[in-house]
Amino acid sequence: MSKQVRRAIGVEHIELERLRDDVGQLFAALQEAIDTLTPPAPGVWRPPVDLRESQDAIEVVVELPGIAAEAVKVALTNTELRIVGEKRQRVPRRRARAHLCSERTYGHFERTVPLRWTISVREATARLQDGVLTIRLPKATERRGKEFRVAVSLVEATE
Repeated sequence: MSKQVRRAIGVEHIELERLRDDVGQLFAALQEAIDTLTPPAPGVWRPPVDLRESQDAIEVVVELPGIAAEAVKVALTNTELRIVGEKRQRVPRRRARAHLCSERTYGHFERTVPLRWTISVREATARLQDGVLTIRLPKATERRGKEFRVAVSLVEATE
């Protein structure tokens, strides 16, 4: 006995696409939560990240004290933002008698931020100032739901 599969058309298809997008956003949020709760491996550190949303853009702010702009790589796709770099430990000119305390973290770092918004990738900017990296991701203008007028021309029938 074969079961007939009905294909979604029209409005049903649009609603299924929206549901798929919502589930994708849910999985992205879940992955972000898992990544946040997972402790980094030894020798790896995670710089703190703030994520802000405004009407027209997403802003990602990352604390990177003591890191030069050349030591940071920012990569952006439609689905995620990756920030990679390394904070090197400076060797003092004079050797210390005893090392009493070390709370700063050094080594390789990588942060991945899943993007749940439609971003205009080509217009993204990043700037590093006073140890704070600010990445601005402009939102792409949404075209869904807007009405576009298409001119209709009359073609005379030829006999």
